[in-house]
Amino acid sequence: MAEDGTVTVYNTTVITDPKQNPYSFKLGAAQTLRGGAILQVTNPNQAKIAEQAGACAVLVSDPIRFGAGITRMTDPSLIKDIKRTISIPVLSRARVGHFVEAQILEAIGVDYIDESEVLSPADDQNHINKHNFRCPFVCGARNLGEALRRIREGATMIRIQGDLVGLGNIADTVKNVRSLMGELRALSNMDEDEVFTFAKKIEAPYDLVAQTKQMGRLPVVHFAAGGIVTPADAALMMQLGCHGVFVGCEVFRCQDPFERVRGIIQAVRHYNDPHVLVETSCGFTGAMADLNLGGDRIEMELSGCSTV
Repeated sequence: MAEDGTVTVYNTTVITDPKQNPYSFKLGAAQTLRGGAILQVTNPNQAKIAEQAGACAVLVSDPIRFGAGITRMTDPSLIKDIKRTISIPVLSRARVGHFVEAQILEAIGVDYIDESEVLSPADDQNHINKHNFRCPFVCGARNLGEALRRIREGATMIRIQGDLVGLGNIADTVKNVRSLMGELRALSNMDEDEVFTFAKKIEAPYDLVAQTKQMGRLPVVHFAAGGIVTPADAALMMQLGCHGVFVGCEVFRCQDPFERVRGIIQAVRHYNDPHVLVETSCGFTGAMADLNLGGDRIEMELSGCSTV
């Protein structure tokens, strides 16, 4: 990017002038979500419930049927309706590599864009150059190398992704969080001479690997996503070292969604207080029984809801 204020273009389409929102500003915007829960919602009523329960933001998503073909960005009219309904930040998804979908989302006025692997990828070789946008980006990762590559592209939040099917199974999320945290600990204890080889091994930029070693953590906030459906799940992710959680819209499928959502949010805020966790967990075992699904029931039960 030239220093004379040149605007980046793809062909002749102006994207944005990144000097209006430098990367440090976008990092700060992402930091404001730290310690919170981001709720996936599919309609304005769910968004209202999430806001009243104390969610730090909502992720607006179209109802998605798994196995139903190509999945794309959310209908802009739904995003506009929800933005008019609530006052907390709004996120929405763009397909991996689809910078025009990201342009549309930025034009609508979303607060954050999630370049999501949950949607069908538009480009299986390249991710969006997120430095070309004013809006902060969230990107998924399952290990340290992937996370640092997304940060180099301009991501200001990492979503450590687990279960993509929406079964309420947290095992993959725990595995990936532990893996990434383990790599961070190993990097912190390395000699300087070993960092070059480590950076090559995980296929990450050396300067970012060195910065991560110096900081002892990722340079950006990282949330956990996938299979988080109870207060205990949320508290587990926080105690493992995450800065917050994404919660799928399956938590709204109950008689009292407000209490369920509020319980998860309270668990995120008080994840080290067992007394609060006891209180928020009461009644959840029976309420979540519908998420213990067999393979032949997945599509039927999850119709109208996608995971995060």
